[in-house]
Amino acid sequence: MAERFRHERGLLFFELFWDQAEGDRGIHLLEGEVRGEGPWKVADCVITVLGCHGTNPEQAEAFARWQFHLSQDGGAAVSREHIDTLARSHGAIITER
Repeated sequence: MAERFRHERGLLFFELFWDQAEGDRGIHLLEGEVRGEGPWKVADCVITVLGCHGTNPEQAEAFARWQFHLSQDGGAAVSREHIDTLARSHGAIITER
């Protein structure tokens, strides 16, 4: 997940490279109660923090590519304000940062 937000029906998340997906195809809602202290569960999904020291090499590589993508042009293409506005438009619950 590149971004994640509370939603009244569960968890809203943006997948890696969501900004390059057509329309809103990179934004998803997992419906269900968010449970746990980490790993977390939403419906039948288990959500964990990306491991280090080679525990999730494919996911770590994908995340590194995402971080490199964000670093291009100073990351201005994907501003925090734009992300929050887009998330709110999908029903995300966002408190002031």
